[in-house]
Amino acid sequence: MTKIAVIRIAGKHGHRQDTKKTMDMLRIKKKFSCRILEDNPVNKGMVKSVKDQVTWGELDKEMEAKFKDSDVIFLHPPIGGMRPTKKPYKLGGALGYRGEKINDLLKRMLG
Repeated sequence: MTKIAVIRIAGKHGHRQDTKKTMDMLRIKKKFSCRILEDNPVNKGMVKSVKDQVTWGELDKEMEAKFKDSDVIFLHPPIGGMRPTKKPYKLGGALGYRGEKINDLLKRMLG
C-alpha cells in the first residue's frame, strides 16, 4: 500500500478548534514536523480537512525506505526557502497536495 507524507507548514496560532484537534490526531504539533501515513480514505479525509496548514503527497520507494520506522519526523526549513505559505501549491504556494513533488521537498528539508 502506498504511503503519504504530511508536513505541517503553518504554525499553531489562529486556527479553529476542529483544525487544532485534527492536527493533534495526526500528531503533527510543530511547524516542519512530518508524519508518514497509510494512503486510505480516513487519513486522506483528515489531511484534506487541514489542507490550509499542511502539504502532502505520495512517497517514492527511496523516501519510504528512509522513513520506514519513523513516527514523527522533525525537519529543518527547506534549503532554498519556501514558496509563499498562504497559497495552495497549484497557485505557486506551499500548501496542499503536491503529489510526487513531496519527495523533492523532503530531500531539501533533510539537508
